[in-house]
Amino acid sequence: MIIVMANNATEQEIEGVIRRIEDEGFKAHLSRGVEKTIIGVIGDERRLKEVALEVLPGVEEVIPILQPYKMASRSFRADRTVIDLGDGIVIGGERIHVMAGPCAVESREQLLTAAEKVKAAGATILRGGAFKPRTSPYSFQGLGEEGLKILAEAREKFGLKIVTEVMDIRTLPLVAAYADIIQIGTRNMQNFDLLKEVGKVNRPVLLKRGLSATIEEWLMAAEYILANGNFNVILCERGIRSFETYTRNTLDLSAVPVVKHLSHLPVVVDPSHGLGRWKFVAPMCRAAIAAGADGLLVEVHPNPAAALCDGAQSLTPENFGAMMDDLRRIAAALGRTL
Repeated sequence: MIIVMANNATEQEIEGVIRRIEDEGFKAHLSRGVEKTIIGVIGDERRLKEVALEVLPGVEEVIPILQPYKMASRSFRADRTVIDLGDGIVIGGERIHVMAGPCAVESREQLLTAAEKVKAAGATILRGGAFKPRTSPYSFQGLGEEGLKILAEAREKFGLKIVTEVMDIRTLPLVAAYADIIQIGTRNMQNFDLLKEVGKVNRPVLLKRGLSATIEEWLMAAEYILANGNFNVILCERGIRSFETYTRNTLDLSAVPVVKHLSHLPVVVDPSHGLGRWKFVAPMCRAAIAAGADGLLVEVHPNPAAALCDGAQSLTPENFGAMMDDLRRIAAALGRTL
């Protein structure tokens, strides 16, 4: 449910409505838009109907939200969410930000080389996994805290923000201490205990779509994070499973405009995991920008043939640089920058 406050509502009236909501045992979230001030009410809707919120001073209208994802919906917040990482890096604004780097941090030399190359090509955020969820228990699982320290060194040296994955609640405080953006991977999209805890952390969250998740299930996963107090959520389309086997997954670019219609949250696209073949990554990056994506997540490795993780889908620094030149032209044609 949302409460639309009148244009002439005073601060005292707004505070009075919030106080009444919280006194009744519900959570209130204040959203100040350009034209309207809206208060979101979270709680048991059956009980909400018994509370006469519409008669409170300053209230213009009380509107039920029909979607199951209340706080993630455009009904709850008409203005788009923009996430400020500092240093002029804002996700969800006019500029499209590219998050690039290797799938996994393998060594100091490998990561610093990758960071230098992607920075030179125009990336603003460095990706790299310190903890890696792998299908096989015998595959490389990441360097753990050592990998996080190498990522932090790259940030200091090249001025890139860091996005890296958290695997479980136990390692969340450690990852949060190093990361600028905490990534929830596809296998953890419905790890609800982890989502609740990430919702209590003061860090932006990149939430990847699950392997076979519907858009509604994806938005409901985001709702867990929002409902626990963290509104800095970035949705990431990374391909879903289908009957097609030529590519690793089926990259659902239709999800970009659909989610932007349904939700106020920014959306980025990961074509590397979406296709699993490096030669198709650049065309899908171009298409993602045309579809309205707010950012891209691209795997770049100094030597893909020697990569310990996902080398087949990783671009070389040279291919990445050439792709970025193409993307700038497409972004400009759409009135955006890269």
